[in-house]
Amino acid sequence: MIAERPLLFRTGAAFAALVLLVVALGVGAAVGETAIPLDIVAKTVANRLWQAGHAIEPIDEGIIWNYRLSRAVVAACCGSALALCGVILQSLLRNALADPYILGISAGASTGAVSVAILGIGAGALTLPAGAFLGALVAFGLVSALAVRAGRGTGAIILAGIAGSQLFNALTSFIVTKAASAEQARGIMFWLLGNLSGVRWPDVWLALPVAILGLLVCLWHARALDAFTFGTESAASLGIPVRRVYIVLIAISALMTATMVSIVGSIGFVGLVIPHAARMVVGVRHGLLLPASALIGAIFMIAADVLSRVIIPGQVLPIGVITALFGAPAFALILSQRRSAL
Repeated sequence: MIAERPLLFRTGAAFAALVLLVVALGVGAAVGETAIPLDIVAKTVANRLWQAGHAIEPIDEGIIWNYRLSRAVVAACCGSALALCGVILQSLLRNALADPYILGISAGASTGAVSVAILGIGAGALTLPAGAFLGALVAFGLVSALAVRAGRGTGAIILAGIAGSQLFNALTSFIVTKAASAEQARGIMFWLLGNLSGVRWPDVWLALPVAILGLLVCLWHARALDAFTFGTESAASLGIPVRRVYIVLIAISALMTATMVSIVGSIGFVGLVIPHAARMVVGVRHGLLLPASALIGAIFMIAADVLSRVIIPGQVLPIGVITALFGAPAFALILSQRRSAL
């Protein structure tokens, strides 16, 4: 009986999380400049997936299926992936301020994506996500080398990440200014602030598998991440293959960051703030922290996307503006409480 309770609890928690996510996706598809009832959203999904035959206005069905629902799914994937990256980096580096944006991974991914899109690097052999992935790896490699060179512990990588982020942001701006047309420059600069306006179902089929793969890989290494909390030496003494786990988790973080950046642009603060919020809810054990962070990140990004569409009537704000409005005060609070991390 005692052994059954944790299983029942986990099953109930998983079901509740699924319900929350479905409700959030429904709200994301229903709320906008033109409000659509949730039952119409449900009927549209039923018609599209199971040919239910519900009578719905074609314009409502088109708005829900072709515009809002795909956008909400990608927002959820982006939020969950960035939150997972934040958990991984904060655990591996043992620094509360680590996240893909601060460490320059997002900036490197942006530079890689822009290099492929504008300069044509790869001569057609590199896709936008592949260019972003390579840029993310290069950025993290450079930041890591600089931090090792500085030799001041894990806090040095934050300072190195800030420098690397500024470097790659400058490179991106230089490429856009030098090589892009006026129309390209406008579109890319809006994209770099975080833009879900052009997201459609093909983007879902890229973002969703990467987010699911990232969650599964992270859950597989949950015990290792628990061990990394006490340092690499402690992890090694517990039988954790430190080097292999480090490489795998950094690679999956770069993959998730690069994929999401290639679709929606560079979005800050999600990977920094969401893991701390999840720790306040479920604690520090990664078996619970990882799925909780993924869920909270997904719901947060859907909510941010809804706000970006309705906060100013008739205008869509970049989603990065919304995440920064909420994330910057939270970052300041974390920074004031964790001065010793630097």
